[in-house]
Amino acid sequence: MSAPILSVRGLERRYGARIGCTGIGFDLWPGEVLGIVGESGSGKSTLLSCLAGHQRPEAGRVTYDGRDVLAMAETERRRLARTEWAYVHQHARDGLRMGVSAGANVGERLMATGARHYGRLRAQAIDWLDRVEIDQTRIDDRPTAFSGGMQQRLQIARNLVTGPRLVFMDEPTGGLDVSVQARLLDLLRGLVRDMGLSVIIVTHDLAVVRLLADRLMVMKSGRVVEQGLTDQVLDDPQHAYTQLLVSSVLQV
Repeated sequence: MSAPILSVRGLERRYGARIGCTGIGFDLWPGEVLGIVGESGSGKSTLLSCLAGHQRPEAGRVTYDGRDVLAMAETERRRLARTEWAYVHQHARDGLRMGVSAGANVGERLMATGARHYGRLRAQAIDWLDRVEIDQTRIDDRPTAFSGGMQQRLQIARNLVTGPRLVFMDEPTGGLDVSVQARLLDLLRGLVRDMGLSVIIVTHDLAVVRLLADRLMVMKSGRVVEQGLTDQVLDDPQHAYTQLLVSSVLQV
């Protein structure tokens, strides 16, 4: 059996006396999608931020592909973030450079890995715009000219163009219209499957994890209260808080 691509043990992050997350432990396997759900303030975004290296936890261990992430030099962690990792922000503007063209946004990440040939950069940008359903005639348009859904698809292209192994997603469909959400989820599901990506996705939307996630962790007050296979957790929730989350969706 293959080794986990990411192992987390005893992770804790505090803000003074307030717990961001504590006692977090799990393994993520190659090609697996792990969903993390919970209400606002549950600690799910704090956890994702610690895993992606945006915040430093007070305690715990994070191992990626056998390497101790928290012991890495900053230069090594940044290199990982540009190549083998990707981070899809809830708000596309946080993950894009709004002042340069769509093609440049995709090409920049390739250049960060050493690509320099303009023709090949532009060809790859066109290919990825096509893969995320953006017309290639928009390659020289700036993201400010795009709709919210198109900006999010462009952010996905920018992140996935280097073929990362591990992708962090923070509410990737948040704030989008329902019809736009559905299209984006279909796109993400296809890309995850085709590229064999390992993904950790944070969301408050149970429909998103139902569609995308193999396994689910439910967080409340900074702690994991339930975890298991997604369908198992959502169809037969054991913890009272998970039952409340599921029933609140059913009542809508």
